[in-house]
Amino acid sequence: MQPTFTSSRILLPVRPWFIVTSLFFALLGNLLPTSHWPGIPDWVALVLCFWSIREPRRVGMGWAFALGLAMDVADGAVLGQHCFAYVLLAYTAAAQSRRILWFPVVEQALQILPLLLGAQVLQLLMRVVAGADFPGWGYLIGPVLGALLWIPGTFLLLLPQYQPVERDENRPL
Repeated sequence: MQPTFTSSRILLPVRPWFIVTSLFFALLGNLLPTSHWPGIPDWVALVLCFWSIREPRRVGMGWAFALGLAMDVADGAVLGQHCFAYVLLAYTAAAQSRRILWFPVVEQALQILPLLLGAQVLQLLMRVVAGADFPGWGYLIGPVLGALLWIPGTFLLLLPQYQPVERDENRPL
């Protein structure tokens, strides 16, 4: 018998301030000087992908464009590089959200890997076409680590939505 990583607990609705706060901290994570080291995941892409899958009506291509524009300005990158990659990531994640959510969390990470890798390769192609040097194959390790971080990241980002375990006899749910 295989262990399942799904929970039968009913989640509370997500609070909009929590989504904004998590995206803000992901943006701050990308602004750290260590974010350009090989193997460090793109935090904005990871959190944006998470919320585009979990809450596609609240977080979508508009948020992706705004965050991508902020990353383009902060990195001094080709204007539109992060925007284009994040918008495609958000669109693809939202389009596949129902299918991805059927899987347990470990298998979701396998579904997320091509999305994060595609966004990273798209940014790499735009940089190289604009005349930048190839940063090396270590640049593509970040999405793999991001997919591995999907498992604890899902737990952390869903933690405020869990209902208490104790039951109230006066409530039906």
